[in-house]
Amino acid sequence: MFPREYRGVAFVVGLFLAVQLGALALVPEFAESGYQAVENPDDPTNSVVYVLAILVMTGVMLAAFKYNFDGAVRLLIVGTSAWLSWYVFSALVSPLAAAVPAAAVGVGLLVYPEWYVIDTAGALMGAGAAGLFGISFGLLPALILLVFLAVYDAISVYGTEHMLSLAEGVMDLNIPVVLVIPLSLSYSLLDDGDEEGESDPDETDDSATADGDEAGEGDSDDADVSDPTPIEERDAFFIGLGDAVIPAVLVASAATFSPAAGLAVPLIGINLPALLAMVGSLAGLLVLMSWVIKGRPHAGLPLLNGGAVGGYLIGSVVAGIPLADAMGLAGFL
Repeated sequence: MFPREYRGVAFVVGLFLAVQLGALALVPEFAESGYQAVENPDDPTNSVVYVLAILVMTGVMLAAFKYNFDGAVRLLIVGTSAWLSWYVFSALVSPLAAAVPAAAVGVGLLVYPEWYVIDTAGALMGAGAAGLFGISFGLLPALILLVFLAVYDAISVYGTEHMLSLAEGVMDLNIPVVLVIPLSLSYSLLDDGDEEGESDPDETDDSATADGDEAGEGDSDDADVSDPTPIEERDAFFIGLGDAVIPAVLVASAATFSPAAGLAVPLIGINLPALLAMVGSLAGLLVLMSWVIKGRPHAGLPLLNGGAVGGYLIGSVVAGIPLADAMGLAGFL
């Protein structure tokens, strides 16, 4: 029997694969349905707009937590999860019929946000978001997005540390902004939250942060960033949904826009650059998890995005695609 920390790592890898493979499976249907969000997916300013949206949303969420609007944030994320789930289900059934399971996702998150409900909603939300962004971001915008967010993640975790404040705010909301990785089948997120709430009703904000860190840290853009506790001493750890989604955007973009020949893979459309982008992101994930197991804190996106970009470029070269074309620069030269 593998140690439980390795089972946890396998579970993380499975969730990341579910998001990436789900996005690849959804891309053809999304493109055929006209879900592309922009007129010109090759316009690099698309990335700028998205980055600005991230900065604004981060500021709004931090302000909401500061002024005790946590409930509004929870409703917003639950509604977004149901909306993105509708896109996923509409690829399988009619749009009207898709509303039923999408609404069930939202109700489940509100009524019974156990870890498996959150992770299921997160995987659906992640696959839908990565597929939609993948068909809307051409190769250059996708690369710009990943590089910028990797740098931003490092700065916000190691420099300004405002992502840690954001993580502290979302951890108690039980929403699919973070994926919950239990280290035993008996783990219950709801029971864990109840026990923490009963342990010390007079605890300060600082002690609450320390208690929350015992299970790991996570948020929309970074993972396991501040907890020095070795993973074998925890009941669960958390990783940001954005860590799964952002690299998957490049995977979906490569499958959609790369001129490389497609591979004969059932149910999904994929080519060599997209495949190696997946491999690279998972390699970065394994490095990240090896540090988490040892209790070494680290931001997620520098490794994950770096692996995805490196794998994508290697796959493009192996597929015979000139680097200018692989990077989406040919039209600007």
